[in-house]
Amino acid sequence: MKQSTQNTLTAGLLRLFAVLPYGLVARVGEALGSLLYLIPSRRKGILHTNLRLCFPEKNEAQRERLAHSTFRHVIRSYLERGTQWFGSAKTLNRLVKLESAIELHDSYAQPTIFMGFHFAAIEAGCMEYSILHPVASLYTPMSDDATDDIARVQRARFGTEMIPRNSSARQTLRILKSGKPIMLAADMDFGLRDSVFVPFFGVQACTLTAVSRLAQLSGARVVPFTTEVLPKYRGYKLKIFEPLENYPCGDVHADALQMNQFLEAQIRLMPEQYYWVHRRFKRRPNGEKSVY
Repeated sequence: MKQSTQNTLTAGLLRLFAVLPYGLVARVGEALGSLLYLIPSRRKGILHTNLRLCFPEKNEAQRERLAHSTFRHVIRSYLERGTQWFGSAKTLNRLVKLESAIELHDSYAQPTIFMGFHFAAIEAGCMEYSILHPVASLYTPMSDDATDDIARVQRARFGTEMIPRNSSARQTLRILKSGKPIMLAADMDFGLRDSVFVPFFGVQACTLTAVSRLAQLSGARVVPFTTEVLPKYRGYKLKIFEPLENYPCGDVHADALQMNQFLEAQIRLMPEQYYWVHRRFKRRPNGEKSVY
């Protein structure tokens, strides 16, 4: 009963955000982010640690401004999930500008892995693509069961096939070989299994090798994409890039490094929009102490 009530309340709040003007929800989210930033929290501590490690060339004042802006984007993104999960296809089409370096069709001549990253607007980009074309999505269940239930259902509402990250590789390969592309994000620390340590902003980071392994087994091309929050509350831009060159190359360390280097380049274009509040450097190579 308690879980059901929580689901109802969460869904009701997100539905409310979906019917309110986008600009209003965005502004409220930013204001709430500024307010919450004033309160000491574990997430705020993680954010400052990550920025100190990744941007040693910035001074304290510059990192403080970046941290504040990042927190505003993070909290704003939570409120905007109302529009992303419950808004109509027409609303999402209006808000998301699509820019693609590849031809987009309902099916592709080569199996395709769309590789995303945890920028603030990743949900908007994934939802927009799912409106336009059939797709499957690898997802990691959220720690909050109520939000996870809602997310799983709403992300699939335009036909996306949702695949838990712990599913068998055989199922994922079957989908790829059927001609349906798969979307996934591999820029978080999911544990030592199927991961290697390679630099990310000069810091050794536990990095998944799942993308290169899937590409190697399926013959898929790996196509990166990002979603940017546009200024002046104009919505989002979903940018789909050319497939990564010489990827996979047969060396999982080299593939992981290439992925991290691509992500670094995109972060430098919009550093305040990356999800710096997660523990990207949670696991350390043998002999290194925790940075958090």
